[in-house]
This record gives sequence, structure tokens and C-alpha cells, in this order.
Amino acid sequence: MADPFLIVRHLARALVDKPEAVRVAESMRDGASVIELRVAPEDLGKIIGRRGQTARALRTVLAAATANASRRVLLNIVED
Repeated sequence: MADPFLIVRHLARALVDKPEAVRVAESMRDGASVIELRVAPEDLGKIIGRRGQTARALRTVLAAATANASRRVLLNIVED
């Protein structure tokens, strides 16, 4: 299984104008891994996308990458 932390970090850095501002943290909550993605305020729209399409795509890729894992992985996008 690919590391969901690295997947999110790599994809987010490719999408934003300020890749050095991308911060990814992983924690556990209620038996699920929660990945928190923080980006610069001016890059938030790029990560979320029109009507949330980019955020939805990130979550889909994350779900596909962790499909064989026995744990749930959630993605939270936060403005830094």
C-alpha cells in the first residue's frame, strides 16, 4: 500500500503556486487515519477546485490508494 501521507503531499505540491507552504499531518480519530492538508490562503481555491471537484478527486485517489488497508483514511483541507 502506498503511504497516503506522501500521496497527499505530492499531489498538493503539484497543484499549488506555493508548494513550500504545503503542510500535511496525520492523526488517528475513531479508528480512522485523518490526514490534514494545510495550504496557503491563496492556494485554497486551487486545492478545493470549482464546486469541490479537485478536493473530491484527491479524496478518490486517496481512497483508491488505501483500498486494501483495513483502516479508513479521511482528508481534511485547512487554510493555513
